[in-house]
Amino acid sequence: MGGKKVLAFDFGASSGRAMLGEFDGSKISFNEIHRFSNDPVFVNGTLYWDVLRLFFEIKAGISKALAIGGFDAIGIDTWGVDFGLLDKKGRLISNPVHYRDTRTVGIDDEVFKIIPKEELYSRTGIQHMRINTVYQLACLAKNEPEMLDGAEKLLLMPDLFAYFLTGEMRGEITNASTTNIFDPKENNWCFDICKKLGVKEELFPKTIRAGEIYGTISKAICEELGCKEVPVVAVATHDTASAVVSAPAKDRDFVYISSGTWSLFGTESDVPIMNSKAMEANFTNEIGFDGKIRFLKNIMGLWLIQESRRQWIREGENVGFDTLENEALEAEPFKCYINPDAPDFETPGNMPKRIRDYCARTGQYVPQTRGEIMRCIYESLAMKYRSTLETLQSITGKKYKSINMLGGGIKDTLLCKMSANACGIEVLAGPVEATVMGNIAVQYIALGEIKSLSQARSIISASTDIKVYKPVQSEEWEKAYRDYLKLNLK
Repeated sequence: MGGKKVLAFDFGASSGRAMLGEFDGSKISFNEIHRFSNDPVFVNGTLYWDVLRLFFEIKAGISKALAIGGFDAIGIDTWGVDFGLLDKKGRLISNPVHYRDTRTVGIDDEVFKIIPKEELYSRTGIQHMRINTVYQLACLAKNEPEMLDGAEKLLLMPDLFAYFLTGEMRGEITNASTTNIFDPKENNWCFDICKKLGVKEELFPKTIRAGEIYGTISKAICEELGCKEVPVVAVATHDTASAVVSAPAKDRDFVYISSGTWSLFGTESDVPIMNSKAMEANFTNEIGFDGKIRFLKNIMGLWLIQESRRQWIREGENVGFDTLENEALEAEPFKCYINPDAPDFETPGNMPKRIRDYCARTGQYVPQTRGEIMRCIYESLAMKYRSTLETLQSITGKKYKSINMLGGGIKDTLLCKMSANACGIEVLAGPVEATVMGNIAVQYIALGEIKSLSQARSIISASTDIKVYKPVQSEEWEKAYRDYLKLNLK
């Protein structure tokens, strides 16, 4: 082996990090060399990403990597749907707006008057969520047309960072497929949909596939930081796409939950599944590495716990996640549930109060203590996973033997245990750093040191510990699940 090192940047909704990866021919290893917060900022009623500060952190990560020997490639993954607009001189027009901003509330109904919901799904295969790029663009076309008129290009977040590094404007397709204006069958933008919404075709960059190269780091940045002109790889730039690369699947047909702020629950398909049954169940078809389709459902995940903890800290209760998990364990089981995807829980705020209000509104026991609220969240997520698994099996006609849980959320062992109990099948938990490992693996594929997706998965599986959780208390969970379904929570 050539001993090449790669630098992986992984951006989440609340933090980011730079990881320096190595591959010795049989295992992937990595070290975290830089970690930073990702703090959105409210300005005059709009919630923005602080994108220039985030790019500063990329430069800081590069500098730290150079200080310990350097690297041979860079890859960047982020969340989906959000974007920056660039003018004719390639300058950022405005900070990208955060997907949790309320500007898109109600815009979806206006879009459906122009493009029926069924038509939009049949073209893009993307589940209906008001955060999707299509609704953000429709909002701009209606309320700020001058911004779109003055824009030359639209770049999604990882493409924007790659542009800042290389000067090349491209659209990597795993992230482009999250926008609701990308055709997963044709692998291209839906220009006719954009035209109907008043968005010009020229706004969208030429596409690039995961594993290809955006370009090399620009001479200006190399001079500024003292680095070589190494390639910037278009990894599977949507963080879930990178995570799914890491799935240590035992079977060809497997289920995964990429667990973090969101829970992405799905399977891998060779072709998009865009029928009426999939649309009614609000499943999405996003592109994965090597042309695979990530057929999945977005479920609100650990956001519920994170935002509840933030509220308790604001109230002077400086509790850690371990304490909250223990309090949940001590609380009485199966007393109340929420629908994690209800609009009540989408935006930042007093999450414990919203959970109590939701339970009162739906005629259930109202949780009083922190432990009861936490128990409600955990059990609600587990029940949502069970119902989603059943829907997925109904759509695909397949029976799945286990669930691969990936990502930082699997450090929450209580959620892993409850997921196995609720779904009645074993949970294979790992790797924790699924997104980073997928990012690193695709960089080594681009450099020619790993040959295929299947080889990458075998290497990643050999490089990490996989914990197995088997279902217990089956009768109690079956009864509780039947009671949960009777609530018909919206």
